[in-house]
Amino acid sequence: MLMWAWFLTELYTQLKGSLLMDMEITFPGGLKVDALYKDFTIHTDQSKEDGGDTSAPAPFDLFLVSIATCAGIYVLRFCQKRNIDTQGLKLFFKKDLDNEFKMISKITIEIQLPPEFPEKYHAAVIKAANLCSVKKHIINPPEFQIQIKK
Repeated sequence: MLMWAWFLTELYTQLKGSLLMDMEITFPGGLKVDALYKDFTIHTDQSKEDGGDTSAPAPFDLFLVSIATCAGIYVLRFCQKRNIDTQGLKLFFKKDLDNEFKMISKITIEIQLPPEFPEKYHAAVIKAANLCSVKKHIINPPEFQIQIKK
């Protein structure tokens, strides 16, 4: 019974901290759009060429960053759990564009491993990067519902 209580407490903590958290969007001026999420204010803006001030990343830039940093945390945790030195560990994010549809057609994440990284873990660290929850939500997208609030 104690195991179930622990499990449910952990599950609730995870859900409360991420999946159940709502977000408020505000418009501070110009083409700036802010998201109030958890204890953070995440600022966005458009580039000067798109009419903004380039004072913050554009929303789509943050989307791309979330993919790469999500894979990065899984790779980092993989190394930390095995006491593998992360000095020199890097990820490189590359995207291929489909010019006809003006959308990304392929994303490649390259993992630069430190020279001492054990070869026996090469396939496993790639598998760890693929566990990224952002990627999982792209592969299995949620339903979007947009409505008017009165």
